[in-house]
Amino acid sequence: MWEENYEKFNTTEKEEFTRLVNLLLARTFILRDTYIRREKTMKINHDYRFLERHFDLFKKYLAISGWELEKDNNYGVIALYNRYEINRARVNKNITVILYVLRLIYDEGREKLSLKREIITKVSAVVEKMISLGITGKKPANQDLQEAFSFLKRFHIIEKVEGDFTDPETSIIIYPSILFVVTNEKIAEIYDLLDMEDEEENFEEDTEEDAE
Repeated sequence: MWEENYEKFNTTEKEEFTRLVNLLLARTFILRDTYIRREKTMKINHDYRFLERHFDLFKKYLAISGWELEKDNNYGVIALYNRYEINRARVNKNITVILYVLRLIYDEGREKLSLKREIITKVSAVVEKMISLGITGKKPANQDLQEAFSFLKRFHIIEKVEGDFTDPETSIIIYPSILFVVTNEKIAEIYDLLDMEDEEENFEEDTEEDAE
């Protein structure tokens, strides 16, 4: 039973256990390698190591409340999913589009740098990709970019190297957690959704022209 293993913890370990359970519930993903801005380098995440050492305990404890804890050793990602598909963060179209573009950029980066699990891009590259794909005809408003990137940062999907998310030259690290948010199946779903919306917009434009 998980209770027996939990009782073997000392006071500090019990506090760590409680903190990390709440962190998982709030952020969904815990990464093995994270960017430390003050040191300007990627480092091993101690939270990930603690979770890894006591993974079965965390998994059994969270399962009681309907949560599934998964670990991918290859990408260094621990992810939490709700078995009943509730308590999910809702994202608007703007965040969905940026997630889709980040996944495409991540895949392109992996082809060039096969040994790296995290990919670095720039805000300008994300915007340019959105425009080149025909998703938007112009740069999104700074507030929309700030809100979207900040949201994704909070869930450990991206991290900024330095600067502000509204600055085109700001570098962004795309973490491998993007693969678990935008799966191969979801890439196709998002593409179809965006394509359908584009067709609807064209239909509306044609209808307005005919009316004139």
